[in-house]
Amino acid sequence: MRKFYAFITSSASFGHYFCSNRFTPLLHSPPPPSFIRHFTPPMAAPEDSLRKALADKLSEVENQGNQVRALKAGKADKSEIDAAIEALNSLKLEKASIEKDLQATLSSSEGSGNREAFRQAVSNTLERRLFYIKSFNIYGGVAGLYDYGPPGCAVKSNVLAFWRQHFVLEENMLEVDCPCVTPEVVLKASGHVDKFTDLMVKDEKTGTCYRADHLLKDFCNDKLQKDLNITAEKAKELKHILAVLDDLSPEDLGAKIKEFGITAPDTKNPLSDPYPFNLMFQTSIGPSGLIPGYLRPETAQGIFVNFKDLYYYNGNKLPFAAAQIGQAFRNEISPRQGLLRVREFTLAEIEHFVDPEDKSHPKFAEVAELEFLMFPRELQMSGESAKTIRLGEAVAKGIVNNETLGYFIGRVYLFLTGLGIDNKRLRFRQHLANEMAHYAADCWDAEIESSYGWIECVGIADRSAYDLRAHTEKSGEALVAHEKYPEPREVEVLVIAPVKKEIGLAFKGNQKNVIEALEAMKEQEAMALKADLESKEEVEFSVCTLGKNVTIKKSMVKISKEKKKEHQRVFTPSVIEPSFGIGRIIYCLFEHTYYTRPSKAADQQLNVFGFPPLVAPIKCTVFPLVQNHQYEDVAKEISKSLTAAGISHKIDITGTSIGKRYARTDELGVPFAITVDSTSSVTLRERDSKDQIRVDVKEAASVVKDVAEGVRSWADVWETFPHHSSASADE
Repeated sequence: MRKFYAFITSSASFGHYFCSNRFTPLLHSPPPPSFIRHFTPPMAAPEDSLRKALADKLSEVENQGNQVRALKAGKADKSEIDAAIEALNSLKLEKASIEKDLQATLSSSEGSGNREAFRQAVSNTLERRLFYIKSFNIYGGVAGLYDYGPPGCAVKSNVLAFWRQHFVLEENMLEVDCPCVTPEVVLKASGHVDKFTDLMVKDEKTGTCYRADHLLKDFCNDKLQKDLNITAEKAKELKHILAVLDDLSPEDLGAKIKEFGITAPDTKNPLSDPYPFNLMFQTSIGPSGLIPGYLRPETAQGIFVNFKDLYYYNGNKLPFAAAQIGQAFRNEISPRQGLLRVREFTLAEIEHFVDPEDKSHPKFAEVAELEFLMFPRELQMSGESAKTIRLGEAVAKGIVNNETLGYFIGRVYLFLTGLGIDNKRLRFRQHLANEMAHYAADCWDAEIESSYGWIECVGIADRSAYDLRAHTEKSGEALVAHEKYPEPREVEVLVIAPVKKEIGLAFKGNQKNVIEALEAMKEQEAMALKADLESKEEVEFSVCTLGKNVTIKKSMVKISKEKKKEHQRVFTPSVIEPSFGIGRIIYCLFEHTYYTRPSKAADQQLNVFGFPPLVAPIKCTVFPLVQNHQYEDVAKEISKSLTAAGISHKIDITGTSIGKRYARTDELGVPFAITVDSTSSVTLRERDSKDQIRVDVKEAASVVKDVAEGVRSWADVWETFPHHSSASADE
C-alpha cells in the first residue's frame, strides 16, 4: 500500500471570502447541504448492544419455533399450540423492532442513502452546467479522466489565484515550473520507482484489475451497513480490519480476501493473490528509447533537484520556500469517486526549507490563536473524536512538532475556510506512527467531510532532510546550506559510515533501506549500537522501511566521534511540505456550497451554489428586465464598465423571464445580478438572501467590484443604498 509520502491520493462558515488578508462575512450564508439538513437521525441505542440484543432475540425465536414444532409433532392440545404460536409471533415482532432500530443506527452513522442522493444531485447539476464532464465522452470516456468546462475552469483558476496570493505572495515564495516528464534516475533517488505502489488483484478469468484494499474495505463496510445478523464480535473484527487496512501485508490482505470469499465484483470470478503495482505512467525520453522516464506523480522533486540554484537565488539564506503548481499523474488501478481519485490532476505544493535546529517561525503569533478541529493520534488511538484545539496550545504541548509546521497548518486552515469550506466539516488529522515514513518528524492531513466521508485534501508534513539527502547521494551534488561562524569552533561530530560492500553482500536488494536507516540514527541510538556491536559482534536492528529487524554485524558499520575545527556549519535543511490536491478541494467546495430552495410556486426545488465571490466562476450577471433597446444599451454600457474593472460577468438580453434568468445564474453560483429596469438606476440582487438595492447606472460596476473583492461587505451596501422589492426575484 502507498504509505511512502505524506500526501497520497485515500470549516469559518459559508459565505466568507478573503481580500487583503482579512475576512468579510456576507449578509446571508447558504444553509448546510441537504444530506445534513434533512436527515437528522433518531436517537438510537449503540450498535453493539443492538447487535447483541438481536442475536439473543434470534436465539429465542429459534427456540420458540422448535417448541411449536415439537408441540405439533406431539399432537398437543390446540390451545397449547396456539399459545406457543402467539408467543412465537410476539418474539418475531420484537425481533423486527430491534432490526428496525439497528437499521436506523447504521443509517444514522453512515447516512449512506442520504449521502448518495445528495451526491447525485450535486453531480447532476455540475455535469449539466458543464462544471466538469468525463473526458472523451463521445468514445465512452476513460475512468479517472475528467474535463473542466467553462465554469469549472473559472472556479479552478480563482482557487489557484487565491492560493498564489495567500501563499506565494504573502510568504515571498519562489515559484518554479518544472517538466511533467521526469527521468527515471530522479524518481529512483526519491524512492518512487521502488515504493510508489498499491496492491492489486486480478480477475483470474477476465484479467480485470482491482485494488485489493478497496475490495476488502467495500466488503467490510457492506457487511457492517447491511447485514443485521452479524454478531457484535464480528462487527468489531470488521471495524478493526478497516482501522488497520493500510498496515496489512500482501499476504495478510490476500488471506482476508480468501477468508471472506471475496470475488471479482462484476463477474464473481476468483481473484489472484495481491501483488504490488507501480502507479507511475512510464515513458521513454528521446527516439532511441534509451532514457527511461515517467510522468511525475508529484511536483515536489522538481523543487528538490533545483535546491542549490534556489538557495543561491535567495542569497544563500534560510529559511525560504519554493512553490509549484502543475499537473501530476498516477495510474490508479480502479479510479472512482469522481474528481477525488483521478489519473491526472493538479497539485499545488510548497517546500519550505528550514534549519533543522531552529524550526521556529517569526509569524507564528499571527495564527496561534486560531481554534479548529484537530485529531491528534492519541485521540484516534483511544477511539475519541476530533476536538477543537487552539493552535498555539497544540504547538506548546508538542501535539504539533514545531512552530513552522504549526504555522502552515494555520495558514492552510485560513486558505480553505477563505475559499468557502465549512469549518465544522474541516479537521486536521495527525498521521499515526504506522502511517509515517521513518524520516518524518510529524505529518498532518487537512481532511474535509463530503458525501464520501472524510477526504484528505492537503498533506502538511515535516519531512526532515530525507529528500535532499537522497538526491545528494544519487547525484553527487551537495544539496546543503551553510552557516558561517564569527570565530572557528572546535566541534565533536558523529560519524556513521556504513560499509556498503558488506551490507550489499548481506542484504542485496534491501541494501539502500538498511543504509538509510543506519544514517538516520540519532546520536544516542548510534552510540548505543556502537557499544552493543563492540560487546556482541552482531545485534538486531530495526529498519522501518522494511518493517522488520535485521542483523547488523560489527563489520557493516563504523561509528565514531571526531573533533575538528569548523569555520562554518554545513547542514542539510529540513523540509516542511504542504501539498494541496486542487481537484479534491474544488469538489469538496462544490458540495459545501450546494443547496436547494423552493421556487415561488413551491412546485420545484431550485439548485444554488453559494460560492463566495472570491471563487465564483462569474461575479455578476446583467439583465435588461424586458427586451427594450434603451435597456439593452444600458446593459451594454454596464458590461463595458465591468470589463474595465476586471469583473467577470455575463450579459443576457434574451426575453426569458427575469425569475428564470436569476434561477439559471444561481445554479452557476453567480453572487450578484444587475437588472436594468430604467435608464437612470438599476437593481442589484444578492444571490443567497435575494435582497435587492437600487444603484445609479454609473455606480453599478464600482459597487459590484467593491463587494466582489471584499472592499465592502453586502451588509454595508445594504445599509447605504435604497432597498428594492420585486416579486420577480422570487420566481
